[in-house]
Amino acid sequence: MKFENSLAFAKTSDRQDPLKSYQSKFHIPKVNGKRAIYFTGNSLGLQPKSTKKFIQEELNDWSSLGVEGHFHSKRPWLHYHQFSKKSLAKLVGAKPIEVVAMNQLTVNLHLMMASFYRPTKTRFKILTEAGAFPSDQYAFESQTKFHGLNPDDAIIELIPREGEFILRTEDILQKIEENKNEIALIILGAVQYYSGQFFDVKKITKAGHDAGAMVGFDLAHAIGNVPLQLHKDEIDFAVWCGYKYLNSGPGGMAGVFVHEKHAHNFDLPRFAGWWGHNVKERFEMKKGFKPMVGADGWQLSNFPVLSGAAQLASLQIFDEVGINALRKKSLLLTDYLEFLLKSIESFENYFQIITPSNAKARGCQLSLLMKKNGKKVFDRITKGGVIADWREPDVIRVAPVPLYNSFEDVFRFSEIFRNAIQ
Repeated sequence: MKFENSLAFAKTSDRQDPLKSYQSKFHIPKVNGKRAIYFTGNSLGLQPKSTKKFIQEELNDWSSLGVEGHFHSKRPWLHYHQFSKKSLAKLVGAKPIEVVAMNQLTVNLHLMMASFYRPTKTRFKILTEAGAFPSDQYAFESQTKFHGLNPDDAIIELIPREGEFILRTEDILQKIEENKNEIALIILGAVQYYSGQFFDVKKITKAGHDAGAMVGFDLAHAIGNVPLQLHKDEIDFAVWCGYKYLNSGPGGMAGVFVHEKHAHNFDLPRFAGWWGHNVKERFEMKKGFKPMVGADGWQLSNFPVLSGAAQLASLQIFDEVGINALRKKSLLLTDYLEFLLKSIESFENYFQIITPSNAKARGCQLSLLMKKNGKKVFDRITKGGVIADWREPDVIRVAPVPLYNSFEDVFRFSEIFRNAIQ
């Protein structure tokens, strides 16, 4: 598409957008009485208008059925984790047996590492990106300490080349090769939260497996944002949260992927809970854990239905639209945003876009490294009606989400941002 720096072009693009009706399916916050330009779905997704209906249905069944709701509610609570399987599997390129909604991301990360990070005397290192999200860093640090290791020795951090902000795939593969006899686990954020870089998941996984390591990914900024093929690419495991692009509400349902090749490996060490126990024997209350086949066998506690209902409301929308259609619009929105930002006179004096310029190597996020007055600029755009994200010390993250953002949102943001820096 040939872009134009005009409101008329943006409005025309919106009229031609096959997904334009979906913005009306979400509650859009207001700033000073006007609809906000909400560019922080990479931090907390907006609420679908259908969420209240889904949750209210569960509240109604709870009030009228009590405990019998486990068996006789509209969506029986006993099997609630099953209702999201097909939708989640489509979003991450998996089979239903390989995914399950449960817990929170960091809880799931620890559960996965209990099974897939099994350090030995010679193979004990974790390879990850420098500047991974803090909760991931804390998990890696505490897991290595749990195994009696020194994190400084056990964790290899991938650092961009001097003067660069993203990791080159060839540098990642070279680091794997250099440490191939010592790496036990490779785990990266599939889309890096700070820079917005979308890693080459397939190449990294193959290199990791060739080196004899397990490979996992944190999909917090990837699920619902970019197309994934976790089964085909043979990733060992993945974890995600549900409150960003999945629009499942603050602290909403998270989930895991465990590849089918591990589905019947009941000898894998794991932390067990009764909801992961063989469902046919679960209520016999016997000693001796017998895990269910697939990802279900990593569940711990019974399903939080109200949180799960909120996620089902959003997943219904994803089922209607499909990740490929979302990705198509996402590429256009983010490319248009980049075009407009680079149209600002002498923009290099004010900011640098540190997200990859290659559209295939990023999701729907641009990270703007501010060269001066960054926090003041952020405060100005906030007063101007923009809800974006500030990351210390000097980055503004903006994410035009294709489900509920428009070309006009992008254009109006660029005007507000232009005025704020100049």
